[in-house]
Amino acid sequence: MIRYSCSHCDTEIGSIPLDAAEAILYQIKNLDKGEKRSFLSVNDEGMRIRCICEQCEQSLKTFPDYYTLKKWLQ
Repeated sequence: MIRYSCSHCDTEIGSIPLDAAEAILYQIKNLDKGEKRSFLSVNDEGMRIRCICEQCEQSLKTFPDYYTLKKWLQ
């Protein structure tokens, strides 16, 4: 299972079964090591891809100074 979650608030955004994720796995192979470290994690349950949810994206648009903070949600 590939799970998508927000890198800011940890909300699970969605998931895709591995057997339906051929295109995603192909794109992941093309990432460099730094990108893989930043966006991917693998455990016994499958793979997790870190991205951004709509609420956090809107907050960052409204308050662009949040980009300078390592963790802006408590």
